[in-house]
Amino acid sequence: MERFSIIIPVYNRPDEVAELLDSLTRQTDKGFEVLVIEDGSSVPCEEVCKQYASQFDLHYYFKPNSGRSETRNYGIARATGDWFVIYDSDVIVPPHYIATVRAELAKNPVDCYGGPDAADDSFSDVQKAINYSMTSIMTTGGIRGATKNKEKFSPRSFNMGISRRCFETVGGYKNMIGEDIDLSIRIKQAGFKTTLIPEAYVYHKRRVDLTKFFRQVNTFGKGRVLLAELHPGSLKPVHLLPAVFVVGNCTLILAAIVLAFFNWRWALVALLPLALYILGIFCESLYKNRSLKIALLSIATAYIQTFGYGLGFLGECISHKARKAKQEELYK
Repeated sequence: MERFSIIIPVYNRPDEVAELLDSLTRQTDKGFEVLVIEDGSSVPCEEVCKQYASQFDLHYYFKPNSGRSETRNYGIARATGDWFVIYDSDVIVPPHYIATVRAELAKNPVDCYGGPDAADDSFSDVQKAINYSMTSIMTTGGIRGATKNKEKFSPRSFNMGISRRCFETVGGYKNMIGEDIDLSIRIKQAGFKTTLIPEAYVYHKRRVDLTKFFRQVNTFGKGRVLLAELHPGSLKPVHLLPAVFVVGNCTLILAAIVLAFFNWRWALVALLPLALYILGIFCESLYKNRSLKIALLSIATAYIQTFGYGLGFLGECISHKARKAKQEELYK
């Protein structure tokens, strides 16, 4: 029977690690080990790990801070399993997860899989609103995850599994923005099979602070530009949508301001597409979450997601072009 090694990089999040480890105690399939890698935290989780050390095969490591990519590689280098399962520290794993993955891999052998994320009932309203914006068809989150072809799905490292053979062949994570997408691309380029396992979901708490959420998605947007240069052809039309969204919103608002000087009705017409979009977000979130407050918060988180990503993408395009021009000038 194949053994799973669960890799959890962590930085200053002992409370989250406690929730994650607690959820792992309820797995119906116990064929796994857990490696918690402390990335130079000033608030370590060693005492938390000691509380769960008797409940499953748990290993705790502390290393100097070097970022999540090197931390994941550090953990995998010390793992003994046939499969490496990588989680972010802010997830909660449902009891059926390992059993579901084992059954799916037996039925459909692949070298790498990814699973979706969901919001648990215990999450705060802000967390549920962020989860909505990251998974809804009204944002690019839903569009990216809506592919019917599971083999085209790009696994992400908040919930990802990779076979030992595959990981050792492609060489692991690189220390860069968008490191999990880069790894997924290299896995496919090496000829390995990937898939989405819809039932292998985790409850992903994500960021509880809207400012941190903006910085996170802004970094995603910047990373997409760098990935496009590193892997030509990886940039798809869906990746451009947030940038188009930013430009389109700004254009409509500017047009409404100008039109208001001539005819306020024309200004309202210019803003109608935005009003319909906001109404669509509100109605879909209200239907999914059954909460007026979360529906209102979802409008804010959807705009933060798309504007954050779009501004990061546009900003990196401009600065990247400037850096490249400067390098060429220095070369001359």
